[in-house]
Amino acid sequence: MKWRGSEESKNVTDRRGMSGGGKAVVGGGIIGIVILLINLFGGESVQQLAPILEQFNQNGTTNTEETRTRTLTAEEVEMGQMVKVIFRYTEETWSAVFKAHNQTYREPKMELFENNINTKCGAATADVGPFYCPADETVYMDLNFFKELHSRFGAQEGDFAIAYVIAHEVGHHVQTLLGTSNEVRKMQSQTDAKGANKLSVALELQADFYAGVWAKHNQKYLDAGDIEIALSAAQAVGDDAIQKRTQGQVTPDSFTHGTSAQRKEWFMKGYQTGDITQGDTFKALR
Repeated sequence: MKWRGSEESKNVTDRRGMSGGGKAVVGGGIIGIVILLINLFGGESVQQLAPILEQFNQNGTTNTEETRTRTLTAEEVEMGQMVKVIFRYTEETWSAVFKAHNQTYREPKMELFENNINTKCGAATADVGPFYCPADETVYMDLNFFKELHSRFGAQEGDFAIAYVIAHEVGHHVQTLLGTSNEVRKMQSQTDAKGANKLSVALELQADFYAGVWAKHNQKYLDAGDIEIALSAAQAVGDDAIQKRTQGQVTPDSFTHGTSAQRKEWFMKGYQTGDITQGDTFKALR
């Protein structure tokens, strides 16, 4: 992906190599265990828990001083620069898309961390993978995840694997701004576990669709093979692929993200149409 020399986002905070700081969450250890048990890429489970976690954390945060404990390597610095540029690409794209629909895009924030982080959605470890917290409208990423995405989950290496994940998480922010996430939480509270999982799948697939829409609007930055890299990442994090790898069998009723085929299908639909109105994954899954 072409990114060198482009403008970087001003909404990214890099906490790698830092200790302390952030919000100290009362009861964060319990919350961390809950989120760790979720342990699925995509972040929608964090979204669903957000109202509970935010209430749990009220009046329970303090600010502490951050200190740098190590110097980032040249590779880490370069990756951070790339992430900031890609995040800027998402800001430009969604600002234009929202404007075309007579709406205003409120830019999210991003925090890069390593090992663990405290958020308004609770405490999380790097094991959770990248996630979006609607309570503070922030994307959280431990960039070491992408090494595991390749080594453990078999996704192709490449800058666009990172771009796809960022675009997917920003897709959750779009859902927050459009009111989709809140509506889904309401519907989930009125159904059983199977129905709630189905709604979660629709929410995730729509975020994949939005990632495809973003890619369509950024074709000038794509290199040959970038879309294949994105599809490889989508393949790797499908529920069926993860369940086969971790438990040796597939349990469709427990899916929360969608199958590999579904994730690739909706990303490609977004990429082929570039039209935000074509992403009604909820209607498609009824």
